[in-house]
Amino acid sequence: MARTNDVNSATSQFFVNLKDNDFLDHSRGNFGYAVFAKVAEGMDVIDKIAAVATGRKKGFDDVPVEAVTMTSVRHVEK
Repeated sequence: MARTNDVNSATSQFFVNLKDNDFLDHSRGNFGYAVFAKVAEGMDVIDKIAAVATGRKKGFDDVPVEAVTMTSVRHVEK
């Protein structure tokens, strides 16, 4: 979950990691970030999102130039 420096501030934004990002893991002095899901279907859609143009926006790097909006997401029971 995306959050501020307050570890309890996550609300509605999230990231899809396309590779292992060790620096996001919990470690001494770093609370890390919660992993809460796995892409079960639609990886082709994730690949399309990963390919959108990005740039610097509001002090952040690698932000989509045009907003990416998910219009449908569903929870799939295992």
